Amino acid sequence: MFGTLASGELETARLRRDLGFSCGGIRMEGENMVPQGGDGEGEQVNETVPFQIQQHPFEQTQKLVVGYALTPKKKKSFLQPKLEVLARRKGICFVPIDLNRPLSEQGPFDIVLHKLLGKEWQDVIEDYQKKHQEVTVLDPPGAIQRIHNRQSMLQGLADLNLSDCSGSIFVPKQMVVLKDSASSADRAIEAGLKFPLVAKPLWIDGTAKSHQLFLAYDRRSLAELDPPLVLQEFVNHGGVMFKVFVVGDTIKVVRRFSLPNISNCEKAKVDGVFQFPRVSSAAASVDNADLDPSVAELPPKPFLEALAKELRILLGLRLFNIDMIREHGSKNVFYVIDINYFPGLYLKLFCYAKMPDYEQVFVDFFHDMAQAKQKKRHCK
Repeated sequence: MFGTLASGELETARLRRDLGFSCGGIRMEGENMVPQGGDGEGEQVNETVPFQIQQHPFEQTQKLVVGYALTPKKKKSFLQPKLEVLARRKGICFVPIDLNRPLSEQGPFDIVLHKLLGKEWQDVIEDYQKKHQEVTVLDPPGAIQRIHNRQSMLQGLADLNLSDCSGSIFVPKQMVVLKDSASSADRAIEAGLKFPLVAKPLWIDGTAKSHQLFLAYDRRSLAELDPPLVLQEFVNHGGVMFKVFVVGDTIKVVRRFSLPNISNCEKAKVDGVFQFPRVSSAAASVDNADLDPSVAELPPKPFLEALAKELRILLGLRLFNIDMIREHGSKNVFYVIDINYFPGLYLKLFCYAKMPDYEQVFVDFFHDMAQAKQKKRHCK
């Protein structure tokens, strides 16, 4: 098994040498793998030289082909050389999906991994899923679309049954403003929301702007915000947020600095609207900070496992991230404030939190899916 990747071109070149070529340049023929032209990203192979690759025992009996449709940025961060090497040893191959060709003419795939936005792509993948029900789509576009809308994102969370799991989960009071944010203050008060309010764009569309968050301290400040947006009641949480990453049945948690508590005195003195600092960067990590244990303590593991299981069912997703906070002064009263699908922060998580097993987590995830598929075939 590989250890942590060393930095520098020499190590990357060694890993790519071990990999042999990009999976995009493979044609499956029985038990043999033959290099093709591919997408130009793999190494050039001289056709006069016999091509050989030593197969892992698992590869000789089982192959799992993962077709992927990712943005260039996502592909660069996710498909690291080490991931491809470890995957190959488990008989898993990643093949790029050509967006200029009909999806039904490509493959065959066992899994389709995607993170593209737009109605056109959603129609393509939904049509493909209907015609190829034997293929696992990660994840269904309709389920992904749900959490791209902050109005529907958190619906149903407060009804989850977590009573026997050492914690309770809530959602902050919130309302949607589609237009005329200046008059939204009256409606917010009528809905029972109390200032300060966290203001978030209604739609998550992959842009940096859709992740901009603001804190509005008073009624007049709402007029400065551009709808459509979601207004969410601010909950004091000791300045620490928990980011919970879910990859199938695997859960990883990191802590990030967030906004500090806001006292009643401060609420009376401060007005206006302020933009949140980003909390997903390495600088926001609290790992080396001297914090009150009651604030920094991670949520109980049984509670997180139960929450992740319930959310996988509720959302219909296998790859997602939960942003949650602990209500200040409570033992284990938590609020989910945001959910993201297959976030780019997956890779950053393992770098910043000093858990260099990102690749192994995903390889195990795909490997488990391969075994489940094989078991299902044998049961027919």
